[in-house]
Amino acid sequence: MINKISESVEAALAGVNDGDTVLIGGFGTAGIPNELIDGLIAQGSKDLVVVNNNAGNAETGLAALLKAGRVRKIICSFPRQADSWVFDDLYRSGKLELELVPQGNLAERIRAAGAGIGAFFSPTGYGTELAKGRETREINGKRYVLEMPIKGDVALIKAECGDRWGNLTFRKAARNFGPVMATAARMTVATVHAIADLGTLDPEHIVTPGIYVSKIVRIDRVATAAGGFKKGT
Repeated sequence: MINKISESVEAALAGVNDGDTVLIGGFGTAGIPNELIDGLIAQGSKDLVVVNNNAGNAETGLAALLKAGRVRKIICSFPRQADSWVFDDLYRSGKLELELVPQGNLAERIRAAGAGIGAFFSPTGYGTELAKGRETREINGKRYVLEMPIKGDVALIKAECGDRWGNLTFRKAARNFGPVMATAARMTVATVHAIADLGTLDPEHIVTPGIYVSKIVRIDRVATAAGGFKKGT
């Protein structure tokens, strides 16, 4: 019987190794799988290559993983924000490598890995420092830069609901990079706030089929003092 439900975050993260490339869903604070990141810190894997749209906010979530010294390199689009002091300190002191990738290229490089595409040409970045030393080509009078896929050993994503087969639905903006990252990793772990009985999820509402998901773990939704939900949940 297929049952991808893990009893704990710790169990869900079994199999993450030192040096792994970890795709982490989220856009700013929306859709960040904070519980999985905290579990990864506790698990102890190091020398990680992390792929995310950002480079962490304040000192929680991804920023906490950076601060713990577990990340060797980060691949992202927007590393610097008003509250990205953890990244700033590590990068300026030479303790963290950065690969800066335009946002559309980042999404497409991950999608290409999941789709089995060897490489693709993109006009974004041509003529800038980002294209330095890279293969370029003129196609129909326009210049392009060769982009390589980004494949993960692990993807950590935040979903809304799942079933024991690993089928997932998402909540609004929390969806962002999660579905495409799930296709591009050897092992995908997703948190969910609810576990549905098998067969009760509307197939038209399933965004990520279970074939792309290795493990799911249910977590409680975090409520705020005002009675609402914490931003990004």
